[in-house]
Amino acid sequence: MYTILVVDDDKNICKMIEINLRKEKSYEVLTASSGESCLRVLRENHVDLVLLDIQMPGIDGIETLKRIREEDPHIQVVMMSAHGTIERAVQSMKLGAYDFLTKPFSSERLMVTVKNALMAGSLKKEVEELRTELRSRYRFENIIGQSGAMQEVLRAIERVVDSNVTVLITGESGTGKELVARAIHYNSRRRNKPFVAVNCSALPESLLESELFGHEKGAFTGATQRRIGKFEQANGGTIFLDEIGLMTPATQAKILRVLQEREFERVGGNELVRVNVRIISATNRDLEEAMKKGEFREDLYYRISVFPIKLPPLRERKEDIPLLAGHFLKKYSEQEGKKVDSINPEALELMMAYNWPGNVRELENAIERAVVLATTNEITPRELPQAVKAIGEKKIYESDQTLNSWIEKLEEQALRQALLECEGNISETARKLGIGRATIYRKAKKYGLPIGKN
Repeated sequence: MYTILVVDDDKNICKMIEINLRKEKSYEVLTASSGESCLRVLRENHVDLVLLDIQMPGIDGIETLKRIREEDPHIQVVMMSAHGTIERAVQSMKLGAYDFLTKPFSSERLMVTVKNALMAGSLKKEVEELRTELRSRYRFENIIGQSGAMQEVLRAIERVVDSNVTVLITGESGTGKELVARAIHYNSRRRNKPFVAVNCSALPESLLESELFGHEKGAFTGATQRRIGKFEQANGGTIFLDEIGLMTPATQAKILRVLQEREFERVGGNELVRVNVRIISATNRDLEEAMKKGEFREDLYYRISVFPIKLPPLRERKEDIPLLAGHFLKKYSEQEGKKVDSINPEALELMMAYNWPGNVRELENAIERAVVLATTNEITPRELPQAVKAIGEKKIYESDQTLNSWIEKLEEQALRQALLECEGNISETARKLGIGRATIYRKAKKYGLPIGKN
C-alpha cells in the first residue's frame, strides 16, 4: 500500500483527486487543506507521495515544499497550480519536487504522474538502502584481523578516509586490496558517489583506453555510438585501478595527465572532459623494481603513492586465521542453509600449519568448500583441501621429529651419566634406570657409548 497526501484549499479539487486515486486499491489517500495541516499530517503518518497545491492561504506550496524537504527528503512531492508558469515549475523542481501538474489536468495525466512519482520514490529508497548496506558491509570492523600488522592497516585507513590524496595499496594476490579500497571509499565524504573498479590486467591496451576514458562514435571499427568511460562514471566518487603495475607506458601517460589536470579526451574525440575523482590504485608487483627496469613511469609512481598501504600476506599474520575462518564459516553456513558452526581442533591445527599462498581468498574458498562437503555441524580435516592437509601434516610431522630428536638427546645424556656413575656396569645401570639389560645394550650401541662386560 502507498499512502498519498492531497493538499489543496479547494475541497472539490481534493475530493476529485481522492475519487480518482481510490480506484487503485493499492493507494490509501489522506487530505489536507493548508500547508500547516499538511506538515501536521506528515508528522503523524507515513506518507509516500504529496500532491501539493502552490496557491494556498497561510504557508504557500513553495514554502511547504521547503519544509517537507527539511523534515523528510525521501518523500516524493508533485506540485499543482491553476496558475502554472515555467518559472514556478522550475522553482519547485529546483527545490526537489518530482513533477508539476497544471490545473485542470485529466485523470489519465494524474494517474500516470502519481504512478511514475511512486516508482521513482521506490527506486530512490532502494538506492538508499543499497548504499546503507554497502556502508555496513565495508565498515572498518568488517576488515577482520587482530594482528599487529592488520591493526596498522586499519589505522592507516582511518587516517586517509577523509582526505582526497591518492592511495596505493600493495600486497600479494588475495590479501584483500579491493576490500580496503572500498572501505576507504564507503567511509569517506564521497560515500554517496560511485565506486568504480577497473581490473587493468583483464583488458588489452587497445580496449583499456576506451574502458577508462570512453570513445566517440566512429572512433574505431565497431564504435557505433559514444561510450562513457570509467573515469566519467566515477565522477564525484572513486575509481579503483587494480593491478596498475601492468599498464602499458602509453596508458600510464594518460593516467598521469588525469592526475595532473583532472581532464582527458575520449578516444577519437577532441572535447576535453573534466572530472573530479579520487584515484586508489593497487598492485601485487614491486613498482620500484619496475621503475628501475623502465617498465613503470617514475612520475606516475610518485603521483599514485602519496599514501601507501601495504597488506601483509596471511602467512605473516597467522593469528588472524581462526577469526577469518570463523567469519567465513558463518557466512557460508547461512548461505548454504546448513548448521555448520565449528571447526574441530585437528582441522584448525592443519589450517594454522599451512602457509596459504593464495592468502585470504584461498582461505575463504577452502571454508566455502568445507561447508558444502560437511556432513556434521563441524569442519574436520576430511573437508579441507588436499593441499592444506598435505602441507599441514608435513609441518606437524616435522615438528614431531624435532621433538623426538630432543627426547633422544635427553635419553642419551641420561644413559651416559648412569653408565659413568656405574662405571660401565650393565646390571647396576639397568637397576638405576629401571629398564632391562637388553635395553641398555641396544641404547648404548645406538648412541655409541662404552659399556663393561657385566
